[in-house]
Amino acid sequence: MIAIMQHVLESAFAGSRSVELTAGTVLFRTGAPVTDIYLVRVGRVHLCRHSIHGAVMVLQNATAGAVLAEASAYSGAYHCDAVAMDRSVLSRVPKARFLRALAEEPELAAQWAATLARGVQAARLRAEIRSLPRVADRLDAWLDAGMSLPGKGHWQDVAAELGVSREALYRELARRRKGGKET
Repeated sequence: MIAIMQHVLESAFAGSRSVELTAGTVLFRTGAPVTDIYLVRVGRVHLCRHSIHGAVMVLQNATAGAVLAEASAYSGAYHCDAVAMDRSVLSRVPKARFLRALAEEPELAAQWAATLARGVQAARLRAEIRSLPRVADRLDAWLDAGMSLPGKGHWQDVAAELGVSREALYRELARRRKGGKET
């Protein structure tokens, strides 16, 4: 069922243009007008918001098969930045064409609604995790949600998802290693 529904969503990107990004490339910035809808084909793109204190919060970790900044289909301007974390390839279609396809294809509209619902669920999980007071609790909840720690060099991405500084995450990981609690 999910594979069939994913195929339906991909149909909205038939004949799309391809966008290639290198790691660190900004696709769009907060306030930029929304003209296209993007589907990640290869790589990983973060939607990031910067707090007034300089912290970076990851709002979406879009990987292959994910529509990037899906809520932007209903917005005139982006509310965050999109940054490629790895070499990434995306498909893009004009926003007006995407919305027209939703209006004309009920099966596509149903798949889109399911995609948006999953996005809301993921956002709620992130909010719940970030509401926990201790770094240890946030990390435990994140791991309990089925996530796993990446290799060295990418731990700062986990810190951003947890809403903590990378130094705080490093201290917690060191404490766990020292205490014998493996993650």
